Amino acid sequence: MKRLLKNISPFNNRTEMPTILYVAKIILTFWVCKIVGELIAEGVVILIHFALGKNVLNGEMFEPQTITLITYYGYILVIGITILYWKFIWKKPLSEMGITKRFSNFYVGAVVGILLVVISVAAVMLTGTIKYNGVFKSIDFVIILLMLGGFIIQGAMEEFLCRGIVLCSLKNKTSLPIAIAVSTAMFIIPHLSSLSEGKTIYVVIGIVNLILISVIFSLFTLRFNSIWAACGLHSIWNFILFNILGLNLSGKDETTATVFDLRSVGENICNGGEYGIEASIITAVVLAAATTIIWYLNRKKTDTE
Repeated sequence: MKRLLKNISPFNNRTEMPTILYVAKIILTFWVCKIVGELIAEGVVILIHFALGKNVLNGEMFEPQTITLITYYGYILVIGITILYWKFIWKKPLSEMGITKRFSNFYVGAVVGILLVVISVAAVMLTGTIKYNGVFKSIDFVIILLMLGGFIIQGAMEEFLCRGIVLCSLKNKTSLPIAIAVSTAMFIIPHLSSLSEGKTIYVVIGIVNLILISVIFSLFTLRFNSIWAACGLHSIWNFILFNILGLNLSGKDETTATVFDLRSVGENICNGGEYGIEASIITAVVLAAATTIIWYLNRKKTDTE
């Protein structure tokens, strides 16, 4: 038992063990980095409140949009914990985590993210379940730019954990399907709390879409041997959906600065109800098609090497 605990402990760099134990070790590592990083970030958020004259013990808080911005930028600490863990506990080069010098791949992912979200929203609009009301006359571009920075950090944080720590650790120690499956599970679990508040049909479709987009992130990471494309796709999808189109993001419907005035019409499987298009059956079709295309291109590239 003592040897087993030493093997799966996330605080050493042992790798020689049965596959199932190594998978358990990676899962524990994921949660250690995530929880420790978020606890430190949460502490910083509380300190910022106190420093700016807000007593959180008495319920004095900033408005939701300000808290969102502080939280997203605070995720830099989670990224930092993840990098420090990889370098100083596992003692591996960052390139093996997918942090390469090919940052230009971020823009490839960003372009794909724009295409996927625009195609998904346009397809839903054709059903009449999302209405276009024009462009807002007063647009807070400062907040929009700040949210762009926040989403870049938030998307990178999730990718550093799911694709960096999990996928890149498992892809050479297990089969690719197992590596992608575990990475996908770690991606989905933190999203379940907001998703589970909706109706069952939206929960089911939402989970299917989370699986599909996570597989796309993983395929991008494998294709480019880098996490930057996945970071670009992840961050820009969130930003375009929330701060350009003004639609719900993972069930988040708070008022925010946006460019276009789009509104859901009713609740149905086409527009994803309260959760938004990420629980839409139409989005599922778009993501399934994208997954198939990217998988085919990856396989074609592998066959020619």
